[in-house]
Amino acid sequence: MLTQIRQTPLGRRGILRTNHGEIQTPFFMPVGTAGAMRGITHRDLLELGAQILLCNTYHLHIQPGENVIEQAGGLHKFVHWGKPILTDSGGYQVFSMRHLNKIVKDGVHFRSHVNGDALFLGPESAMRIQHALGADIIMCFDHCPPSKSSRKEIEQAVERTLRWAKECKKWHEELSRKSPHPPLLFGIVQGGVERNLREKCTEELIAMEFDGYAIGGLAVGEQPDEMFGIIDSVSPLLPEEKPRYLMGVGMIDQLRMSVSKGMDMFDCVLPMRLARHGHILLSDGSDLRITRSEYREAHIPIDADSPSPLSRTHLRSYLHHLFKAGERLAETIACMQNLGVTLKAMQELRSEMDGMNIEH
Repeated sequence: MLTQIRQTPLGRRGILRTNHGEIQTPFFMPVGTAGAMRGITHRDLLELGAQILLCNTYHLHIQPGENVIEQAGGLHKFVHWGKPILTDSGGYQVFSMRHLNKIVKDGVHFRSHVNGDALFLGPESAMRIQHALGADIIMCFDHCPPSKSSRKEIEQAVERTLRWAKECKKWHEELSRKSPHPPLLFGIVQGGVERNLREKCTEELIAMEFDGYAIGGLAVGEQPDEMFGIIDSVSPLLPEEKPRYLMGVGMIDQLRMSVSKGMDMFDCVLPMRLARHGHILLSDGSDLRITRSEYREAHIPIDADSPSPLSRTHLRSYLHHLFKAGERLAETIACMQNLGVTLKAMQELRSEMDGMNIEH
């Protein structure tokens, strides 16, 4: 649970306690979809300051399957990660494959993106899979509608999200009775950019009493002011003592703004996606496109102040060459740079908070 919560002019500061250790809030979660981050070792993650790893229920269910992972002793032993792990419910992935799914009352029938097998995911199966994986924080199965959905479609998604949240909590409580160290369960607020639907969803989830609350379905195409407007509506309603998770947001300026509005935890694939396409974030807040010709003879460190040792020692001209040559090392260097800068920004934000006069 979230403890030692302190309100500062920059946002909330606290400690989230889990079965595999404490996490200093606010924090950013690297996304290790299938139990790993492409081109980055777990040792690298620790050296860059990662406190927690996010893994994806859908992908792990497809391959290798939760039974294999459970037999290995759980996800922490399977991937050799001793710190906390959060698993999402798989709902976002299932609903993103609209041409391959069919929504019914109890969940979603869909086809595997790997081999086309017919599969089903709903509140019960999402809870059973995540409990078998053994994560520290697990998420309710929710309905995340496309950003361009009509109000009627968003209303239906909210109703499903609330109905499924109630089912998730029931199955979570039953499964927790068999576990000596049950995970924390978070409810997910949906509602598109419709503030009244967001508020309705928030209030009804709070009444169900989850361990934490996430805001989902943002950063999917809406304008930044729309996203921050939803946070302004939802954040004041959330219980102060519970962690608040803004899903899918990871650009540094948006992280700082969201923290100032009361958010505690974040995840996003965008810094890594940018890195894989040669878009490099720098520790001074600027960025560069390393594949541009101007860097062909730029014989200076990628980022002399980087939290990543690779960026401090390798030249911009070398990274430019690696991208042009299609070498996989280019992705590793770029991803470590972008992830390191993102994690460092959160570390610095926490340090700024600690240096302020705190209002208890």
